Amino acid sequence: MRALVCREFGTADQLHIEDLPQPAIATGQVRIAVQAAALNFPDLLAIAGKYQIKAPLPFVPGGEAAGVVTEVGPGISQYAVGDRVIYGGSYSAFAEQVCVPESSLLAMPADMDFPTAASFNVTYSTSYHALKQRAALQPGETLLVLGAAGGVGLAAVNIGAAMGARVIAAASTEAKLDVACAAGATERVNYSTESLKDRIKALTRGTGVDVVYDAIGGEYSEPALRSIAWDGRFLVVGFAAGNIASIPLNLPLLKGCAILGVFLGAWRERDPDGYRRNFAELCALYSSGRVRPLISRTFSLDQYQEAFAELSGRRAVGKLVFKVSAPSGR
Repeated sequence: MRALVCREFGTADQLHIEDLPQPAIATGQVRIAVQAAALNFPDLLAIAGKYQIKAPLPFVPGGEAAGVVTEVGPGISQYAVGDRVIYGGSYSAFAEQVCVPESSLLAMPADMDFPTAASFNVTYSTSYHALKQRAALQPGETLLVLGAAGGVGLAAVNIGAAMGARVIAAASTEAKLDVACAAGATERVNYSTESLKDRIKALTRGTGVDVVYDAIGGEYSEPALRSIAWDGRFLVVGFAAGNIASIPLNLPLLKGCAILGVFLGAWRERDPDGYRRNFAELCALYSSGRVRPLISRTFSLDQYQEAFAELSGRRAVGKLVFKVSAPSGR
């Protein structure tokens, strides 16, 4: 089978497409013929050896895919050959086949195609967990999303609007802000041309935002925190800007606010039932048309360097997807 392989930590230039033996299936595992796999920011961290879960070398990167079950190992009860499934994990998705634990799979909704299914789980589950469980976002509250046109950011805009919040999108270009507004944002901030803090103050008439969704970090975290309302919630989701901000701890004291970490993978392990309930609710929102993932570009697996460059250069809007093999069914 063909797969994208990381044999040394570094950049995408050090990855290679290789022909690997078919993976052996073990007890409690399911073999999937991968149809589509999505590229996410944690994949950049994984190949650099900087992700929270460090994969043993060599490994196949990719934490999100959709495909068809072709074989089930001993002890499998939920899935059968021919089922369409979504895989969510830490790595192994960028290959024609994967053998993964049954617990890492979700049934693929009947009204989704493979690229959409491969794009839906990680970003939408992350943002839904952040806004629902961590921030307890309420209808009528104001949500500020930093990096509002990226994978998780655009999902947060889409979900926040569906939850009845007033969504302020913050991004680095007008084109990205147009995309965020199409996804449900009603206000916009271009933080490459205007002061984030001053613009938020003007938009909220000095009261601040109730929830900050920060997947960017770097220089934007502190002014966003300074723009939060009393009893606000600041969600730490990621660090796409590259730098982890140092926050003065007097700010949470003065603002009476909470700083909350968001780590979907760890929460999923601790509360798998809650994770699956969240996903079912997201699927209902999708079926009703209230949320829709945006796939801005698709690539063949051979175009991996171009795809990784799009993501690392912060040019990606929405999701980037590899079409791994010819579709089987829808």
